[in-house]
Amino acid sequence: MNNAYKELEKKCFWNPSVGNINPLDIQQVCNPKFKIEKSDKIATYGSCFAQHIGKNLKQRNFDWLITEKAPEFISKELREEYNYGAFSARTGNIYTTTLLRQWIKNSINNQSIVEVWKKNNRYYDLFRPTIEPNGFSSENELIASIRHTENCFKQSITNCNIFIFTLGLTESWMNIENGFEYPISPGVAAGEFDPYKHIFINQNYQIVYNSLEESISELKKINKDIKIILTVSPVPLVATKTDKHILAANTYSKSTLRAVAGDLANKLSYVEYFPSFEIINSHIFRGIFFNNNQRTVNPHGVDFVMNHFFNSFFRSDCKKHPKSELTNKCDEELIEAFKKS
Repeated sequence: MNNAYKELEKKCFWNPSVGNINPLDIQQVCNPKFKIEKSDKIATYGSCFAQHIGKNLKQRNFDWLITEKAPEFISKELREEYNYGAFSARTGNIYTTTLLRQWIKNSINNQSIVEVWKKNNRYYDLFRPTIEPNGFSSENELIASIRHTENCFKQSITNCNIFIFTLGLTESWMNIENGFEYPISPGVAAGEFDPYKHIFINQNYQIVYNSLEESISELKKINKDIKIILTVSPVPLVATKTDKHILAANTYSKSTLRAVAGDLANKLSYVEYFPSFEIINSHIFRGIFFNNNQRTVNPHGVDFVMNHFFNSFFRSDCKKHPKSELTNKCDEELIEAFKKS
């Protein structure tokens, strides 16, 4: 008897592709509509989990595009401390799709957003609050730094073949006076929180969709040949500003991001979605890819995701490498210091 499911591949059925096999043997979790060539230049941005992609590209000798490089004379430790080599430019974490749009627009318009917080004669950039651990020596130095980063950010878009963005959060903080968005709430890493000036917005599907669609459109205007890979960070929220339990708040946030990324990937031929969120969080793995805090991803999980990523997108032979070093810089984790005992 003929039916709609008769000709489907094995991967479309639960038992043969998931239920009746070792979870670690799962294959074809992503069948992308385009491949990444060895010669392609790849830009990476997003939440802290996105840093694993860049590091793995470098470890496997692919062309990870770094447009904002550290001075040659400083040590590896200082480069990491001052946020060089985390992303293609020194943007810090870009957790939301609206913040991505803000970075793109500012780099296009060459109009830097500057909000400076002064403490102990040091100057802190509230839009990159942890970029300089000890702050800048002057406001002019801070302004020059963010303008340089914006130029490097635009260069990475212009010069890359592949743009990878990892979506992290729906919860966001805005300046009600000028409409600008912060990566984290003022007062966590730098600055002081003002309830009359700083407002919390938990973005819904439509806000996330519209801002990401607009971001993608702007990327395409800058670089007509660009291809985009979207993925959702599997790392749960550190905390929620909503009145929901963190489990429910995290599920809302990640579900919204996942739905938007999938819908835009289905809509646009030059956009693809990679399921890093599903790989780490699926119940079939029984939490083995998380550390004891049930939040941060352990090296086994990172390597498992990265091997699936490289096997899916790359034509070249991608051999496994030693366990990942988990030294990511995550601004959001600073919120943990404010929890009640």
